[in-house]
Amino acid sequence: MNKFQNLFDDLFAKHGSQGWWPVTPQSCHNDDPKPIYGLLGKSEKQKLEIIFGAILTQNTSWKNVEKAIIELNKRDLIDIEKILKLRMDELGAVIRSSGYYNQKAKKLKEICTFLKKYPIAKLEKMDLLEVRKLLLAISGIGPETADSILLYALEKPVFVVDTYTRRLLLKEGWIDEKDSYDEIQKLFMDALPDDPQLFNEFHALIVSENKH
Repeated sequence: MNKFQNLFDDLFAKHGSQGWWPVTPQSCHNDDPKPIYGLLGKSEKQKLEIIFGAILTQNTSWKNVEKAIIELNKRDLIDIEKILKLRMDELGAVIRSSGYYNQKAKKLKEICTFLKKYPIAKLEKMDLLEVRKLLLAISGIGPETADSILLYALEKPVFVVDTYTRRLLLKEGWIDEKDSYDEIQKLFMDALPDDPQLFNEFHALIVSENKH
């Protein structure tokens, strides 16, 4: 058994299943959307919510993102057409809690324009590397955001590398400060089977470990 599998097993024994990424139940009332975790068989709306969340979580905490997601749900704005029709300042006001809200409003509109051309159902059928290339071509979407969309919304087998991942592997002595995103990602993907559920749980456990 390799050291990455051992690390996963240790973290899982310590923290248990994280069931990440949280999504809002379809059946909730818009004035009281309570996130649920690890939902199987996500609807297209829930996948879109995850995509929005992946963009909104840039440079902020999940707590702030959750507030923005709640506001979007209250206004029934987990919807491509409605986001595109909304004025930039109006959208910025809705997602204000996520920080950098004017920039993120622009990014939400850009991802919605992209999703009109490449619907979620179409992306799910496409090759992982092809979809990743398309996502990275969108202004304001870097590797971490693209991979979060690929893994959590589209359930593609790709490992998400974030600050927490880098911090933990530096602590373990498995990487250097200079190692790139792609180099760190390759360590995980070479050591583990191509299993989106495993990558999902592993990344969530790393986040949990860093928060304790």
